[in-house]
Amino acid sequence: MTILLSVAVIVLIAIVFIFLLWVDYALGRKKHLKTVNRMNPSPAYADFVLFADGPSLFDDYFTELKKAKHHIHILFYIVKDEGIGQDFLTILKQKANEGVEVRLLLDWVGSLPIILNFKLKKELRSHGIQLSFAHTPTFPFLFYNVQARNHRKISVIDGKVGYLGGFNVGPEYINLDRKLTPWRDYHLKITGEGTHTLQNVFLQDWADASNQLVSKTAKYFPEDMAKGNVQHQFKVTDGAFLKEEYVTLIENAEQYIEIGTPYFIPDVEVMQHLLSALTRGVKVTIMVPSTSDHFLVKEASHRYLRPLLKAGAEVYEYKKGFYHAKAMIVDEVAVVGTANFDKRSFFLNDEINFYSEEPHFHKEVREVFHKDLGNAKKLQYQDISGFNLMRQGKELLARCVDLFL
Repeated sequence: MTILLSVAVIVLIAIVFIFLLWVDYALGRKKHLKTVNRMNPSPAYADFVLFADGPSLFDDYFTELKKAKHHIHILFYIVKDEGIGQDFLTILKQKANEGVEVRLLLDWVGSLPIILNFKLKKELRSHGIQLSFAHTPTFPFLFYNVQARNHRKISVIDGKVGYLGGFNVGPEYINLDRKLTPWRDYHLKITGEGTHTLQNVFLQDWADASNQLVSKTAKYFPEDMAKGNVQHQFKVTDGAFLKEEYVTLIENAEQYIEIGTPYFIPDVEVMQHLLSALTRGVKVTIMVPSTSDHFLVKEASHRYLRPLLKAGAEVYEYKKGFYHAKAMIVDEVAVVGTANFDKRSFFLNDEINFYSEEPHFHKEVREVFHKDLGNAKKLQYQDISGFNLMRQGKELLARCVDLFL
């Protein structure tokens, strides 16, 4: 009897705890939606270089950092204080010592080890680096605020060179993780007037995180640079409106929809639109990694992939390492950015994507996507269906928490 009572008390406490988390999330979300503003930067022109592997990206990125004369503005979700992360921080310290303004903004959850490393933070600031952290937990609605993260990866150097995409800074991103090597991702180097949008987004995020306003003067928004050849538009989302952007693309699709994502966890409405696209003859191709980097994300995707496979979608699992790219190609529109095709990016994270119908950009993104399809295996419906106790148990658990994966 005592044991049964103890179990009942534990279950009751768990139910109350889960209910309180749900209330926290619901109220926090309601408050957030009342304050969030839709950001629609005007179309602009820029030139771009598309990187799909870490070593070539970071060789170029570090070269540009070392050439900085006035300022370096950087926002990453993850920076690790090891290997290439230490090289990265050393460059920033050197540039700050030279008198270059260095502002480094990191997400509070993504870069928690640096948050907890008081010695490192003190050292960075002693060199003159201005360091701040996005989305530090606040009351009320602590649970919701911890879940809402800044997932953008933006760099702006002297207001003229920008970077945006899926790479963070750590050993795995340059193929030094045994499980996740080689790491496949898409990242853009942007020059031209498009860097002004990246600068604006960074400065707004910096102000929100640090309570420090930076004057939007010509030194941060130089006028003496080429316009660029690729017309594009950035779509900036703060835990809202991203799903609507994707739904619009899917609704308007006439020929094909191609999605590359490490985490395929859409919601019911997005699923309905993908299934509708298939019924009207649109070819739907989805590429996800075969190897997972997070617990349950692979199993969470199965309940969405099964009906799509039944309806005729082609699903591929990338086999040559780990696929972390975020891309969507719908007819003439190509999208590359920081947003995953999942509920966390739709409803929680701060994200930014680069949209363009310019033929050269579209062609290059699609060529890289199809090159990666060549290193992927086509998934069959039976591969993720039928009785499998381990898989089904994970799927059931994933279903309970897929918003937060």
